[in-house]
Amino acid sequence: MHDVTYAMGISLDGYITGPDGGLDWSAPEEEVFRFWIDETRKLGVHLLGRRLYETMLYWETAADDPSLGDAEREWVEVWNPLPKVVFSRTLTEVKGNARLASGSVAEEIARLRQEPGEGEIAIGGATLAAEAAAADLIDEYRTVVHPVLVGGGTRYFPHDERRVQLDLVETRMLTPNVAYLRHRVRR
Repeated sequence: MHDVTYAMGISLDGYITGPDGGLDWSAPEEEVFRFWIDETRKLGVHLLGRRLYETMLYWETAADDPSLGDAEREWVEVWNPLPKVVFSRTLTEVKGNARLASGSVAEEIARLRQEPGEGEIAIGGATLAAEAAAADLIDEYRTVVHPVLVGGGTRYFPHDERRVQLDLVETRMLTPNVAYLRHRVRR
């Protein structure tokens, strides 16, 4: 069975975006970017909400940009072929190796868990992750903690999160200031 993971960069006060929706504080240093490339290699499929999908659309044509560095080109080679499922009430079509979800988050995860093959089912975006968490579908929470307090914005964990027992299974310093924490849901 494929594990369902929720991984994102967060501020020390628990936000994935700042009060203005900005992500400038989480622009990854090279070591952190390489970490995300390696983590993405482990995935079998990525579930995205509309906002994150639209943010990531840049990478569909980024290979045409002559100013891309080696790490960015490697990211394109890993990200673009990765199957993606986009959850949206407003989009009627998606680009690249993506499809629009035909069911709820729970239905899509149930179907994907039954498919053969390897790789994790990753969830991107707080709203989508909150739906999966409410249905007790997340197996691991993974955070890359940046040394900044943004004071508001989109929270990594929803305000109405129920109590969930977790086991810390991995910690790693990605840079002298950025920490990676991986927690497994205790079942």
